[in-house]
Amino acid sequence: MVDGVEAWKAADVAELESYLAAPSPTTVLALVGEAVPRDSPLARAVVKTGEVLVYDVAKRQLPEWVAEQFARLGAPADRDACRALVEAVGEDPVELASEIDKLATWAGGEPVTRGAVEQLAAGRAETPVFALTDAWGRRDVAAVLRAAESLLERSQRSRSGELPRVVGSLVAHLGRVQKIGRLTDEGVRPSEIARRLKLHPFVVEKGVRQAAAFAPRELQRAIVRLAALDAGVKGGSRLPPELQLERALVEITRPPDRGGRGGAAPA
Repeated sequence: MVDGVEAWKAADVAELESYLAAPSPTTVLALVGEAVPRDSPLARAVVKTGEVLVYDVAKRQLPEWVAEQFARLGAPADRDACRALVEAVGEDPVELASEIDKLATWAGGEPVTRGAVEQLAAGRAETPVFALTDAWGRRDVAAVLRAAESLLERSQRSRSGELPRVVGSLVAHLGRVQKIGRLTDEGVRPSEIARRLKLHPFVVEKGVRQAAAFAPRELQRAIVRLAALDAGVKGGSRLPPELQLERALVEITRPPDRGGRGGAAPA
């Protein structure tokens, strides 16, 4: 593999063309560069005998691009699985392509599901936390507890060392949902929210749905509860840290006795 080919000069391209006229039959040559124009001499030279893969896709279209890559490899994936992969891995097409290839190989021609992504994708964090936040957004207490247990089991750290990261991720997520909910209530369109908060559009779409499932007062109380949990797992409580996490997750996830978005939260 040769990196940095975007800086090649005419002489470099000429040397490549000379090699491609009679390449080694047992060698695979991969040229990697950034912002190489499709009509550049280098791209034209490569396309004569090989394949040009352009990872130039708008952020909004990343899930669709992921689906196309899975289909190209003979492993169909639904929209939910593709979105989950982008959320877990990030917006770098090269990193996504690597994970797509791995998952497609594992699937062996069978559909790639969200569950497979959650179990196998190598996320930017040590373990993806989106399964936990998604279950919270659905107000599914049982799924929240299962996701939390899975995070702790899969972590490369000790369970006690992983707890602060999980709590921190939850605090960040709930704070983001709270901001999205406030802007939605002000009549701001999702595309504008994404621009203001510098978030991927589908993250905003999910945040809008999750904010609608909680009264604003509930979200505020949940954030306060998580702050107390953070202090507790760092030594502020005599209870076992995992028990503290479970109790907090149940409290911030379970539906209120009455009311919904805009309704009265229980005292």
